[in-house]
Formats: sequence, structure tokens, C-alpha cells
Amino acid sequence: MDYQDRCFFAEMGFLNTVILLIIGTSTLISIRIIYIICRSSKPLQRRPPGPLSALIILGSGGHTAEMLNLLAVMQMDRFKPRYYIAASTDNMSLQKARVLEDSLMEKAEVELVGASHFMQIYRSREVGQSYITSVGTTLIALTHALWLMIKIRPQVILCNGPGTCIPLCAIAFFFKVFGIRWSSIFYVESIARVRRLSLSGLLLYKLRMADQIFVQWPQLKSKYPRANYVGCLM
Repeated sequence: MDYQDRCFFAEMGFLNTVILLIIGTSTLISIRIIYIICRSSKPLQRRPPGPLSALIILGSGGHTAEMLNLLAVMQMDRFKPRYYIAASTDNMSLQKARVLEDSLMEKAEVELVGASHFMQIYRSREVGQSYITSVGTTLIALTHALWLMIKIRPQVILCNGPGTCIPLCAIAFFFKVFGIRWSSIFYVESIARVRRLSLSGLLLYKLRMADQIFVQWPQLKSKYPRANYVGCLM
């Protein structure tokens, strides 16, 4: 066997090893994703001890109003610290969240309420922005979302429709796959959605990134059987 033949077989052996590694890694990741999807669709077997750190994603207009109304009837002492996030161009949502936190401080002891934090995130695309320039802003938004998720590492994510929730939920799902952090994602569809899910809700539903999706109209439950119908929450 001459030198060229030895080089050929060495290259083929290296190529086969690389292919096997790619196939093996892809198989393990696929199995992990299937496991996460199956586990996420089931309720927790037992209540976790102590309060849970929560990431609450707010959106402009009705999204924030609905989320704050939902939080007002929840047992907030079970979620702390609480991290409120809104788009960098949203100047009202975090102010409303601060008002809610102030009301909680008045109703309960400080140690029961726990710390709250208020943050902003870059938007992937502004209204009217061209799709060409949105490529760069989307990359910036994803990088910023990744930094926030590494910093916060929440146990629970609550969202109800703003587009800013998609990169955060996608990164949370990525963290699950690679065992970095398990964040349970709960998505509550807006009461304004009667016949079909919003784009954010549809993405989370189709890609199975959310642990639980709640809808407020029976028509949505019929169309999306994996969603949970809870009636009108407003």
C-alpha cells in the first residue's frame, strides 16, 4: 500500500469518525428534546420547597393590564424574587408593575413580599422597521436576551403574548436541553384571542416550548387540544 492509499484511508477514517460523532450528538439531543417535551406536558409530582424565582414578561397595552390583573390574584409570596421585563421602548409597563409591587408592600410584610427587579430588553423589530435592518436588531435582541437569562436563571416564566417573550422562552428551552437550568414556561393567551392563538402563542404551541398554555375561550381549546381552558380570567 503506497503513501497515497494510506492518506486516503486515514482521511476516510477521520471523516467517518466525524460523521458518527455528529449522528451520535444529534441523536442524544433529539432524545433529550423528546424527554423535555414529555416531562413538560405533565404536572409537577410535588410542590417545590420554598418560593420560586419568577420572570414576568410584560407587553405594551392590554398585555400588561392582563398580566397585572392575573398577578393581583396569585399567591405572590410563592414567587420571589420577581423579575419584570418589558421592551426598551415600553415606558409604561414597568411603571405599572412598580405600582403593583407597592400595593403588595402595603398589604403584606416586607419579608413575605420579597425583592422585585425591573429590567428592559431590546426588541427584535420595531413597528414599521424594514426586514433587512431587523436582521441586525434581532441578533442584538437575542444576545441581550441570552445575557438576561444567564443573569436571572428563573425557575418560572410567566408570559401572555408580547413578542419579547419569544427569544426569552427560546433561550429557556435551550437551557433545558443542555441541562443549564430548568425554567417552567407558563403562557396565558390574551382574552382578546377568541378563535386563534396569537403569533407568540402559536410559536410556543407548535414548537412545544411552553410547559403549559392557558386559553380563555372554549373555541381555542377545541382548535388547540393541548391548551388548557381556564375560562375568563379578567
